[in-house]
Amino acid sequence: MLEHEALTKRIIGAAIAVHRQLGPGFLESIYEVALSIELRKQGLRFDRQRRVPIFYDDIEIGFHRLDYLVEGEIVVELKAIKSLEDVHFAIVRSYLKATGRKHGLLLNFATPTLDIKRVLSPE
Repeated sequence: MLEHEALTKRIIGAAIAVHRQLGPGFLESIYEVALSIELRKQGLRFDRQRRVPIFYDDIEIGFHRLDYLVEGEIVVELKAIKSLEDVHFAIVRSYLKATGRKHGLLLNFATPTLDIKRVLSPE
């Protein structure tokens, strides 16, 4: 069994519920609000649009803004684009590095079937 498998399944189930009801074609922000509703229905704790500082030589040089951090463990990045590219996986990995987390989900709502990708920290 994968670490956080049960939690990941609950997040994916919430995302599938959103995709089934809305389908493809909306802006990412619409899916983000709808997913918040579904995560609450699931009883999951989450931070939405969480600001995460980025450091270089122990100096804060900027920040990331996560779509979601669920239960303090899973970074969730939403997209509403034609197809996922390598850069989207790299972005999620940078979020994982910045937060010190190991597990992420990349969800693309713009496809006929919800595109779900698990992303693991390289460390």
